[in-house]
Formats: sequence, C-alpha cells, structure tokens
Amino acid sequence: MIFSHISDTHLGLQQYGLEEREQDIYDSFNQAIDISINDHVDFVIFAGDIFHTPNPSGAAILQMANALKKLKQNSIESFFILGEHDISRIRATPVPYVYHNLEFSKYIGRGKPVYHKNVMIAGFDKIRKNEISTFEEKFKELDNIAKQHTGHKILVLHQGITEINQFAGELNASDLPKNFTYYAMGHLHDKLVKEFGQLDGPLVYPGSTEMTTSEGIKETEKGFFEVDISSNDAKPIWIKLDTRPQFSTKVDFEEFDNSMTEIIEKIDMFDKKPVIEIKIHGKSAERDVIETKISQVIPKTLHCSWKVSQNDDTSSVLLERPARIDEELFKLAVNALKSEKLATFAVNELLPLLSTNQLNHATQLIIENFEHYKEKK
Repeated sequence: MIFSHISDTHLGLQQYGLEEREQDIYDSFNQAIDISINDHVDFVIFAGDIFHTPNPSGAAILQMANALKKLKQNSIESFFILGEHDISRIRATPVPYVYHNLEFSKYIGRGKPVYHKNVMIAGFDKIRKNEISTFEEKFKELDNIAKQHTGHKILVLHQGITEINQFAGELNASDLPKNFTYYAMGHLHDKLVKEFGQLDGPLVYPGSTEMTTSEGIKETEKGFFEVDISSNDAKPIWIKLDTRPQFSTKVDFEEFDNSMTEIIEKIDMFDKKPVIEIKIHGKSAERDVIETKISQVIPKTLHCSWKVSQNDDTSSVLLERPARIDEELFKLAVNALKSEKLATFAVNELLPLLSTNQLNHATQLIIENFEHYKEKK
C-alpha cells in the first residue's frame, strides 16, 4: 500500500504579482496529483496550507476541486487538515470545508481518527504556540487509541518542530504522541525526513510544492513524498516535481562582466525563464554600469531582482538565518495592532490582496470586518 503526502501547495499565490507564477503553483500541484494517480496510490494526505489565503480566488478553488474530482474518479480517497493560511480568525467557515461537505475529500483536523483499509489517520489543524498546553490531553487520548490499533497509524500536523527549526518551532518532538508509524507534517517549506528515538515512525516534511514568498529565491528541489506502508515500517520515497528554475548568486563588482556572462550562460540552459536574484558586492560598484548589464539579463528571466552590498559579514548573517518572513510579519503586526486576531487578518488576508493589486476585494474585506467589529462594540 502506498499513499501520497503533499503539503503547502499555497494555491492562489501570485508571486511578484505575476500570473505566470500563479500558474506555476497550479502546474506543480497538478503534477503531484497526476503522478499520484499514475502511481496508483491508495490515498492522498494534504498536510495544510492548501490555499495561500483564507479567501482564495475562484481559480484556486476550482484547481483544488478539479484535483479532488480526478482523485475520486480514480477511486483514490484524500484527507486534509488546515494550515494557518487556510484559517481565517475573522470569518467562520474555511473554504476547504466545502470539499468535505461535498464528500470530495475528508477533513481530519479535529483529532478524531478515521480508518481507511486498516490504516488509522488522525490530524490537527495548525496549533498556535499559546494553544499548545490545551492539546496535551488530546495528544494523550489519541496516543492511547493509536496504541491499540494493529495497523499503520498516521498523524497529520501543520507545525514547526523546535529540534528541526528553532525559528519556526511551536512543538518539541517530545510533545508528540509516541505511537504513530508516520508523522505527516506541513508548515516548513523544505523537505526533511527525521527519526526521533521516542517516536515509532519517521517525522516527514515534503516541503512546499513550489517556491513561495517566504522562502526567498534559491536553487532547490520541490516535490512530495509517496510513502510505502506495505511492511511494518513506513518508507517515504521522494518525488521531484518539474518546477520553474530559481537561483541566487553573489558576484564581486570587480568581476562583474565575467560574472554576468556566466549568469547568462546558465539562464540559456533552462527550458523556462528563471526567477533570479543577483547580490553585488563592492565598494566601487557603479549603479549605471550595473543597470546597463542587468538590462541584458532581465528579458531572459521571468523575474530578476538585484541589490548592492558593501558588507560581507552582514550579508552572510542574513543568508544563514532561515527565511520566515511570514512569521516575522505576524510578530510585527501583533506588536502594532495589539491583537492576534487583527494581526492574522492583516497578514494572512489583507496583505496578499493588496500585494497583488486586488484593491476592490481588499476594500470589501475591510468594510465587512469593520462592520463586524463595530457590531461587537
């Protein structure tokens, strides 16, 4: 028996305001669905952040609906939980619930186990750090149920684990229920398979299916896992997706001409126009010279950003720190607004609309929520 573990698809994200980047998100997602069908998986798990915002576009909603329909047509069940990008703290009903109500997919985000061909599957929606203590008893109860089950047990979570990423960790591995044979994780955008001695199975992040805003620009693989549970052990198998190339490069202004020639040669090797970032270092860097050379590169790329730095130490520190822009924005918003609820609305719902020029939609959202808070007062 094999199942697919897919996470952080962020359907509807229009990175850099480009329609091509939104289509890239859909293309990689549909690749994962088609590969799963062609490989005859028994079921699919979506581990949160299905959509990029809690109020996704009609196109994003249809992409998910069509994918679930294809799975159903091929007798493949699917199960999902919600990530922070799927949950609105203002509006009551998350969009993915529609798929559950229509029986396209099964929602498992409240910790109640479901059973599929003797496989126990249970999950929890995104748990905030200040809510962790309230889940200790729920984890304990679920662990006792898992202990009694003789088949495979899969726990689905959309969380950061501190031992893996201290900047995005909300839970320690020791906080998790112990008796599961596979931990299907979402939230962190890089793929990872980790064994912990106190857990009965591997803890696995497939990462996002495409590069997202919070990840910056880098050269990396994107994909998902197919997991073989035919034996007593769960064995994740990495499936790489064909995504748009991206890379970031650092050049010295003194070698600028040669470096730009190398960059152009690298770009010419790709089938698709890449997304690139050029970091230029040099105290004598001349802006006019840089802009002239960059102008030769831009037509060959989908998106090209560049910046000049005169301090190697500062640059290296920034590069070593994980890119968790969403987390930092949320903290700043909480400090400014003095409310987690308002900060979530601002960062997860309003900001994505404003950044993609959906001004009418953003205005309507502000009006609706102004009325909501006015009525409360």
